[in-house]
Amino acid sequence: MRILMLTWEYPPRIVGGISRVVHDLSHRLIKDGHDVTVVTYREGDMEYFENDKGVKVYRVDNYMITPNNFTDWIMQLNFNLTSKATEIINKEGKFDIIHAHDWLVTYSAKTLKQAYNIPLVSTIHATEAGRNSGIHDDVQRYINDTEWLLTYESTDVIVNSNYMKCELQRLFGLPFDKINVIPNGVNLNLYTGIDRDYEFRRKYAMDNEKIILYLGRLVYEKGVQNLISAMPKIIANYNDVKLVIAGKGGMMDELKAQVHSLGIDDKVYFTGYLDSKSVQKMYKCADVSVFPSTYEPFGIVALESMLSGTPTVVSDVGGLDEIITHGVDGMKSYAGNYNSIADSVLSLLFDAGLCSNISKNAKAKVKNKYNWNKIAQDTHYVYERAICQSEAEKQLKQLAQEKENKATKAQNSEKEITKLLSFKKKHAYA
Repeated sequence: MRILMLTWEYPPRIVGGISRVVHDLSHRLIKDGHDVTVVTYREGDMEYFENDKGVKVYRVDNYMITPNNFTDWIMQLNFNLTSKATEIINKEGKFDIIHAHDWLVTYSAKTLKQAYNIPLVSTIHATEAGRNSGIHDDVQRYINDTEWLLTYESTDVIVNSNYMKCELQRLFGLPFDKINVIPNGVNLNLYTGIDRDYEFRRKYAMDNEKIILYLGRLVYEKGVQNLISAMPKIIANYNDVKLVIAGKGGMMDELKAQVHSLGIDDKVYFTGYLDSKSVQKMYKCADVSVFPSTYEPFGIVALESMLSGTPTVVSDVGGLDEIITHGVDGMKSYAGNYNSIADSVLSLLFDAGLCSNISKNAKAKVKNKYNWNKIAQDTHYVYERAICQSEAEKQLKQLAQEKENKATKAQNSEKEITKLLSFKKKHAYA
């Protein structure tokens, strides 16, 4: 099967979780014998074309002119994505399926689908309404409407959790059987050959300190502010701890100010952005990972943490709630409740046996349930279903057209006969 992936991020460009999902899914599909082409945005001095272990990656610049705002920038990007995909189609032939990732590539996906009559499958990784707890201004409304348009134009829609399936039904009124739940996965070889690096660890904490790790974007819906609020209670009960916050985002200054106001500057370390190798090392060095999101469609970071063997605490929202069973393969806390976060973290810090059991069960769960072999097979099934449905719709249209043509022909014949009879009658009297 020839597959076209449209995405605004692909490694080494990583903005959120989409990049890793598209990368890992594409490589697994390649191993299953499919042909995968990715068209994405070029950032910095990245190559315009790269053969990434079999995945053909084409990158496009955006226009040189400065857009008025982010939505204009995205629209300009879509023109260039469409142009590059069209160039590939004209050179190499039509794709069997288009797989679009989130609203950011909607207009390119819609244009290519209609221009070349290619079935479209989309993955909605998150919604604007979910990220912002509703729609509050015109920009959010525009993004929300664009998400709806993508789901409307798609033959099939993929989401990564049952929570997201319910959200799409509620927001966009999608038919139940149009939405397919396929969880995200993680590369099971992610930590092969990587052990705890004590020299690396000493950059962030002393040997006697337990590391509580948060890794992700520093934005409101990730709930980092609630984890920081939990620290005074954690420190009061277990003094030898260090909170390491790895990542970047718009809330950096606000979070640093919060740390300072709580008087815990010496107990919190902001690393900023970490490359993939440092992230792997950081998971191995951590004693507890915490992901206290207030909104989370899935949560790949939780899978990465579980696979690393680090006991993991998540909030009871969205996909995170579905990934972890409390006290069995991780711990849960009430979303937005810093007391609850502190309690879950402390229960792990004080109980080595609980940590050991959770770590063992978590690794087994990830390997059995969240491996890319199964996920790629399920995704391929959705592709096949979309192609079959598209073909059936095409045949129905042809039948309807033939029926209409026959009806028109019969109608015209009837008119001709009526005309002839009228002519004969007129001349008979003459």
